[in-house]
Amino acid sequence: MTSDRSASYLTSLVRELCALPRETEWVEFKVDDDHPQSIGEYISALANAAALVGKASAYLVWGVRNADHELVGTNFDPLAARVGNEPLETWLLRLLEPKLEFRFFSVIVEGQRVVLLEITRAARHPVRFSGQEYIRVGSSKKKLGAFPEKERGLWRIFDQTPFEELLAMERVGDDEVLRSLDYPAYFELLEQPLPTNRDGILEALAADGLIRRGSAGDWDITRLGAMLFARNLEHFPALRRKPARVIQYRGNDRTTALREQVCIEGYACGFAGMMRYISGLLPANEVVGQALRTSVRMFPEIAVRELVANALIHQDFFCTGAGPLIEIFDDRIEVTNPGDPLVDTQRFLDTPPRSRNETLASLMRRFRICEERGSGIDKVVFQIELYQLPAPLFESPEGFTRAVLFAHKPLGAMDKADRVRACYLHACLRYVTRVPMTNASLRQRLGIADQNIATASRLLGEAVEAGVIVIADPEVGTRSRSYLPFWAVPRSSRGGIA
Repeated sequence: MTSDRSASYLTSLVRELCALPRETEWVEFKVDDDHPQSIGEYISALANAAALVGKASAYLVWGVRNADHELVGTNFDPLAARVGNEPLETWLLRLLEPKLEFRFFSVIVEGQRVVLLEITRAARHPVRFSGQEYIRVGSSKKKLGAFPEKERGLWRIFDQTPFEELLAMERVGDDEVLRSLDYPAYFELLEQPLPTNRDGILEALAADGLIRRGSAGDWDITRLGAMLFARNLEHFPALRRKPARVIQYRGNDRTTALREQVCIEGYACGFAGMMRYISGLLPANEVVGQALRTSVRMFPEIAVRELVANALIHQDFFCTGAGPLIEIFDDRIEVTNPGDPLVDTQRFLDTPPRSRNETLASLMRRFRICEERGSGIDKVVFQIELYQLPAPLFESPEGFTRAVLFAHKPLGAMDKADRVRACYLHACLRYVTRVPMTNASLRQRLGIADQNIATASRLLGEAVEAGVIVIADPEVGTRSRSYLPFWAVPRSSRGGIA
């Protein structure tokens, strides 16, 4: 029950809630009722009701009489409460589906002890407790299934409301906005001068949807604003698991972690610093020139940057309990983000870009953090070929998307999967640049000597046999043949040998 809310904020919030009308669907008052099952059902009902009425959070308040909202104090102590041998908070979280953020706060108001339970609104799915969905109807808690019109309304809201438009924090003053968001970074990234007064700063942030005027004349910080410019993402309850993590391991497995960094700044204001940190961890080789010894990174930094930016931008923010992860091993880098890919991983290089988070992606393009035309993966593959590294791997373990860059490996040490993948991505890259893949281009890509045409032909044959590339014109002689990715020609035209 550690709090990042000040006592003054909590006191003001309690008084504001007490001033609400007697029947409010997103707030419930109690005195000492601490029955765990009832609390869990209220979390479900209030989270769903908050989504239905457009609130970022709902509240369950102990120490306030429900009949007249009079402050009377409470004996309820959520820190001491247990269900069997399990702490109350842990028990509640275990039975909630999907998982959502909720926090208990304790504060003294007018000499009375008050406990608040702040509950993040439902997003994308109605919240269930112990397998049952609940909703507030007036001031009563009911099963959602008994009110189909409210259930339909919830689903309409989930379908229509992007993550970026949800609120990260409500009812904050001018000073709190400027303390919470790194506004100088916003103007620096846009290459605009910092306004000379506070009103100019706030107006600019509001114009881009980073903050929004609240109903009482104060401000709401949107999740877009917090995700991009939070000074500390962990300050926002709904975003506490969204900071990117960077882990460096000893060797090629996860047995021993050497360093771990949680990048708590917003994605836009913290991106440059995160990339500097990652770059400092990348393995390097020393190259001796005519007079100087220089250090060359084992992985192209442009490729790493593009993959990290993609992981931040294209993640599924509604996946709870997970954020972007960058793992650095001696022989590879793995960049993982929550959410299944929106396109087949085999088509990353040629498919026009799609994003779950278009507003966030649009701003990141304006800040020049991600590619404007969706050519990021093209750039990754190009850089990997330029460095003559093994082809990157794009995969989708259940519920996640992962890109892997491999350290240098001689052709003789590559297995068949490595060789086939290199042929396929080389064919894709050549195709999108309107130049077909040939035996000669593959030799150049893999560093095969010109006299070893047969070696390249064997690799092309493996890729054709695997079905990832096809011969553009099987009637052409072997030495003049060109090759296309499998998706570039009609199925009826495929076939042949290398």
